[in-house]
This record gives sequence, structure tokens and C-alpha cells, in this order.
Amino acid sequence: MTDTLTSARSEGRERTPLRAWLGVASLTAATFAVTAAEMLPVGLLTPVSDSLHISEGSAGLTVTLTGVVAALAAPLAPLAAGKLDRRASLAGLALLLAAANALSAVAPSLTVLLIARVLVGVALGGVWALAASLPVRLVPQRSQSTALAAVFGGIGIASVLAVPAGTMLGEVAGWRAAFGAAAGLSAAVALALALLLPALPAERPVHPRTLLRLLSNARLRTGFVFLVLLVTGHFAAYTYVRPVLEQISGVAPALIGVLLLAYGVTGIVGNFAAGARVARSLRGTLLTLGGGIAVTTVLLAAAGSATGPAVAVLLLWGLAYGGVSVSSQAWVMAAAPSEREPAGALFASVFNAAIALGAFVGGRVVDAAPLRTVLLVGGALAVCALAVLAFAKSPAPGQAEG
Repeated sequence: MTDTLTSARSEGRERTPLRAWLGVASLTAATFAVTAAEMLPVGLLTPVSDSLHISEGSAGLTVTLTGVVAALAAPLAPLAAGKLDRRASLAGLALLLAAANALSAVAPSLTVLLIARVLVGVALGGVWALAASLPVRLVPQRSQSTALAAVFGGIGIASVLAVPAGTMLGEVAGWRAAFGAAAGLSAAVALALALLLPALPAERPVHPRTLLRLLSNARLRTGFVFLVLLVTGHFAAYTYVRPVLEQISGVAPALIGVLLLAYGVTGIVGNFAAGARVARSLRGTLLTLGGGIAVTTVLLAAAGSATGPAVAVLLLWGLAYGGVSVSSQAWVMAAAPSEREPAGALFASVFNAAIALGAFVGGRVVDAAPLRTVLLVGGALAVCALAVLAFAKSPAPGQAEG
């Protein structure tokens, strides 16, 4: 690993600051594009279900299936990429994402839409897995933490912006136009990766036994259990946030996009606030975020038809969830600092499995119980996540900063 880090630092020194940061920006765009594609159906469940004549629970499978496939693809991506140049691998995955989004835009049935979402899952898992270890190869050592935060910030920002943006575009031009726009974005990202990233040959192969060895890391396992519970709880509730706002909180359909955009803005604030705080208190930051999600999901259920309080709680929910991806990634990198690529692959797998599980659990709850129940289930799972982390030992602060 010493040779790997030395090589990465040497590569960073050999590039101009502008070229290096343009490369980082292209990686950020890639993580943004795949995460945006994953989240896009959340704000479009109602129009998709109406157009394809399916239930909202069935439409939620477009989120569930993508997460399942991404969870399977992520740990396989470094194995499949082998010795391929990482620039070519990422550009190819971005082109696959563009094709998948284009197919989603013209899908005549749920079956075709789900096929397209399988392809989105492959691209998603691959990009998340491969991008994690590349920022340290692009910039000098003093800038590596900032570069990592920027790349994973793309995930956090997309997580909170994709839904409101897709919802608003869907209201104006229809849900198919939203997927078409995602296809155009993905094609532009593929071009940016090809032009802005330098050649990035594989440094050393990842073997299946490397992934298995990482699972014996107790602190890494703790972080993954916390992540599964928290993200499952969040997405059990958030996948169905549009019906909740319309049917429980009494928000007019025309205002949903605006409210989710405001949610996204608070999420961006949460992302950067959490990124600045993790170096000082990694576990404390995660506990604060988890507690915020637990409280806000329950309060949203309790607010009922009181629209004003419901909107305020929604914005606080966005603030809390906005910091989850960057903070949980910091835990993973701190727990396994010498195995960034395979640890990043497992992180992507666990995170996306939790998204899929959350959408699935939420769908079953929505189809079988009063809509308000899905918020309570999400809050209960977040409380379970807090219990797991409360007595866990945080990775060393020095590692967290690395």
C-alpha cells in the first residue's frame, strides 16, 4: 500500500492544479449523475403509476430493483475492471447510464422500465465502486481529503436535488422528459470523464479474498450495520414522500416540486456541514444525523394536515439526511484506510442494498397499512441505527482525516 500511495502522490504532483481539479470535478459529475438517476423515480411515482396503470407500490420497484442490482454490481466492479484503465471504465459506465435513462424515457410498460433500471443499477454500482479510490491519484497529498469530500459530495447533492428537480421537470414536461434529461446529462458526463481524466491504469488487482478480509474488520462492520438501518429507514419513508405530502400534509400537487427543491437545498447545507464536522467528531456527527432522521420522520407523521409544521419538519429532514453519505463514507475510509477501492466497493454495495430494501419495505407498508405508518417505520429503523452506533468505538481521528 505504501507503493500505491507514493505512486498516487507522484501522479498528483506531476499534474497542474487546474487539470487535477478538472479531473476531480469530472468524478464528482459522475457520482452525481448515477445517484441522480437512481433517485429520479422517487418524485415521479404518481405520474409513472398513472401513465403505466400500475400502483404506486409497483412503481416503487423502479427504485428497489436499481438498488439491488447496484448492490450486486459494486463489489464485482473492481474485479471485472481488472487491469483496465479506470478512465475508460468510468466513461463506459456513464455511456451505459445514458442508454439506460434513454430507454426509461420511452418505456411503454413497467417491464421495459424495470429492464432499463437494471442497467442503471449496473452503472451506479460500478461508478460508486471505482470512483472512491481515484481522487487521491489526482491531487497532492495536502488536497486529498478535499478531493474525496468533493467526489462523495456529488452523491450527497444528487441524493437531495434529483428528486425535486425531476419532480419539477415532470410537472412541466412529463415524467418521460425527466428521464430524457437524465440521459443527456449522463452522455455529457461520459464526455467529461474521457476528456478531463488522465490515464489511470489499475494500480493493483482486487481479489475476492480482499473483500472477504474487509468483512472481518469490526469497525467497518459496525458502520455497515448502522448504514443499513439508517438508509433503509430513510428510504422506506422518503420513497413515498410525495404521496405523504399530498394525502397527509395537504400540500397541493403544484407545490410538491418547490418543497422538494427546498428540501434539497437544506440537504446541500447538511452535506457540507457534516463534511466539515466529521474530522472533529465522526461518531457524534453520524449520531446527530441519525437522530435528526428519526425525529423528523415521526414529527411529519404527527403533524397531520398542519401544512406549515409539516413543511418545517420536511426541511429539517433534508438537513439531516444531506450529511449521511459523506459522513458514512468517512467512517468507512477511516476504518479501512489502506484498502480504499475495495472498501469503497463494499460501501457502495451496502448503501444501495439499503436503498433497495428501504423502497421495498416502504412499498409493502404503503400497500398494506395507512400511509402515515411508513413514516413511523422509517423513524423506528433510524432509532435502531442509533442504538448500534451509540456504544461503538469510532475509528481513530487521524484516520478519519486521511
